Order: sequence, then structure tokens, then C-alpha cells
Amino acid sequence: MRFISAALMTASVFGATAAQAEMKLVSKDLAAGKPMAYAQVFNGFGCTGKNISPELVWSGAPEGTKSFAVMAYDPDAPTGSGWWHWSVFNIPADISQIAAGASGDKKLPAGAVEGRTDFGTSGYGGACPPVGDKPHRYQFTVYALKVDKLPLPDTAPGAMVGFYVRANTLDKASIEVTYGR
Repeated sequence: MRFISAALMTASVFGATAAQAEMKLVSKDLAAGKPMAYAQVFNGFGCTGKNISPELVWSGAPEGTKSFAVMAYDPDAPTGSGWWHWSVFNIPADISQIAAGASGDKKLPAGAVEGRTDFGTSGYGGACPPVGDKPHRYQFTVYALKVDKLPLPDTAPGAMVGFYVRANTLDKASIEVTYGR
């Protein structure tokens, strides 16, 4: 019995030291569970926001991370397949943040590529749910990837980027906000 107790204690100690830190994502522009700020709302399709991409800061990427990707998605869009609002991939592994307003202003990290949104253009496209719908959820996720680069152009649609990202994910962290009108 003593042997079993000692073995269990040893396993729990070594298990705790071998555990990795959990990936975390924070933003001064997005508060989990809260409504999206006007600054991040789309300017078009009947919406009059500023369409500024949010600041994102992440930590706790697992060992072996070779690059990052960021994706913003609305699962509540009345399309049957959601709505891709942003994809950024080939973010170098030594980067741990994207500045507010980086999309479209050449402020993304060197080598990063923005894919095409469901608005039909590359770059950030903010929230703009149909008038009268319940508030939609907007999921901003950073992915730690096991590859240096995804073999995709800036014309790659969100679903294609999502396919490659998920096939190469080591870990991820998300912030979900809402917006309705």
C-alpha cells in the first residue's frame, strides 16, 4: 500500500511539473461576454462603425509553436455556415500581439497574411448583424501552429484558412464578444 501511495504521489508531482501553461488571449478592445465596441463594428452593409481591428495579446503558447493565426468568426450569421470576419496567418512564432488598427494599415507583423473575409475583401471586417436579430457572438481566436507558414494566398477565404489552421493547431485561446442592432 505504501508503494502505491508513493507512486501516486510521484506521478502527481511529475505530472504537475510537466503540464504546459494554458494559452491565454486578452485585449483592451474586447471584453469577454460583453458587447463589442463601436470601434470594431463594420462600416458598410448598413452599419456605421469604425471597422478598426482590435488589439490582441496572447501568452502561454506550447513548445513547438512555429507560427500563429488569428481568426474572427460569427457562428450566428444567418448563412447556414456562419460568417468569417478576419483571418491573419503566418504570424511569426516570436510575436505575441497584434496592435489595434493593424489590419489594412501595414502594421501587421512582417510576413503575416490577411485572408479574405465573407465581406469579399482581405483584412478585418467588423460586426454587422442583421437589424432585429438577437445579438450575435463574435469569436476571436489565436491559434498556435506547428508549421512556419500556411500555403495560402491573401485571397484564401475564411473556411479554407480555418481548414489549414485546424489541421496544424497545437493550442488555441479565444475571446467571445457580442453585438446586435
